[in-house]
Parts: sequence; structure tokens; C-alpha cells
Amino acid sequence: MPIYEYQCAACGHALETIQKFSDAPLTDCPACHKAELKKLLSAPAFRLNGAGWYETDFKTGKKKNLAGESTTSTTDAAPTVASAPTANPSPTA
Repeated sequence: MPIYEYQCAACGHALETIQKFSDAPLTDCPACHKAELKKLLSAPAFRLNGAGWYETDFKTGKKKNLAGESTTSTTDAAPTVASAPTANPSPTA
């Protein structure tokens, strides 16, 4: 559902509210109770509600980028140095 921002022209009170697209715009200010509330033009915001909305949906393999994990490309990564296995001769009896 979209999140709308409103501001009262009378007292300057600002608020955000979640409304359906079909809901009528709010007109009464909750602070001063005057019918001076105007919808502000702002960046679109919405909330995904319900189960199943995950970043990893519909992604496969290395395309999955979980939030909070950094990704490095193969050109940015430092080369790894493989060490030779150490020989531990075991005593034979």
C-alpha cells in the first residue's frame, strides 16, 4: 500500500499515512482539527505486505545478493596464496 505525506496549511503539522489507492485524500488535520490538510508531492513509497517478498526470490546462483553481505568481483579480490602441505613424517615401527 502507498505511504502518503500530508501537511496542514493552517498549523504546519506534517504526517505520513498508509492508504489504499481508492481511499479519499485526508482533509482534517489531527493537530488543529481544521480542514486544511494537503497532500504533499514526494518520492513514491510503498510497503510490501505479506509472506514471500524476499530479495532472493527468483534469483539463482551468484545473482543472490543477501542484504548486508558485500560482493567482490574476481578482479578486485586479492590473490590467494596456496601453501604446500607440510610433511610430518610419522615414525614407522
